[in-house]
Amino acid sequence: MSDHGEAAPAIGVIGGSGLYEIEGLTGTEELRLETPFGDPSDLIVRGNLAGRTVCFLPRHGRGHRLLPTELNHRANIWALRSLNVRWIIAVTAVGSLKEEYEPRDIVLPDQFFDRTSQRAHHTFFGEGIVAHIGFSDPISDRLRELLFTTATDLGKRVHDRGTYVNMDGPAFSTRAESETNRKLGFDLIGMTNLPEAKLAREAEIALATLALITDYDCWKIEEDAVSAHSVIEHVHANAATAREILQALIPKMPSTPDWPEHRSLDSAIFTDQSLWPEATSRKLAPLLQRFLKY
Repeated sequence: MSDHGEAAPAIGVIGGSGLYEIEGLTGTEELRLETPFGDPSDLIVRGNLAGRTVCFLPRHGRGHRLLPTELNHRANIWALRSLNVRWIIAVTAVGSLKEEYEPRDIVLPDQFFDRTSQRAHHTFFGEGIVAHIGFSDPISDRLRELLFTTATDLGKRVHDRGTYVNMDGPAFSTRAESETNRKLGFDLIGMTNLPEAKLAREAEIALATLALITDYDCWKIEEDAVSAHSVIEHVHANAATAREILQALIPKMPSTPDWPEHRSLDSAIFTDQSLWPEATSRKLAPLLQRFLKY
């Protein structure tokens, strides 16, 4: 138990396209959690691997039922934090914007660029409590480094660092959009990961992204333009790669949440605690528990 009487700090895995379960979990239970922000994408599977508690959530739901713009990111991250998840590996399928990043390669981005327009709910705060988190470095460096070492040791083609541009979807890019993103120097394009990173930082969770290339978007004219059918084999191969990396990574994970991300709210909350509405404090209790004295 932690100092707050919680369960031991857990590791969260958000599964992307094709990754709907993790092999090797023992003592599993399926948890249907209610949150103040609505329902998560699916049941959370909690189990044990290498002596660690692991909580797995399929981002789009089992069977891939949710569009990127339908994802309830706040419910997903709140639910994981309520289970005392303090590290998240976000597995995600992405398009490559660079020649050297080939389908089935791994990229571990360290930056994001936001091109979303439809998702207004990228923060937990409001309703009487104002917070502005530092987000200049949106990925946990230590977790990204662990992923890089693990993937390299397994002999995977992995590229460290890069910028992920987050579009709305669900349609893939036009050629003009793809070329513009390339000219701006972006490395990857996807539809889901930026809101997760923002909310994880607000929830004092260290997050790193395991991005798996499925296609060249549509900029590479000698290749077929990206389509759901053309990427499916790459999705399945990438899911197998992700499972292999996760099984090797989890035994290496720390057990004490003492990284900078685990105290990201220390200098982020602007509203004096004496003014926090009780209803909002209770709504955000999994995030604010170390500040509260209930």
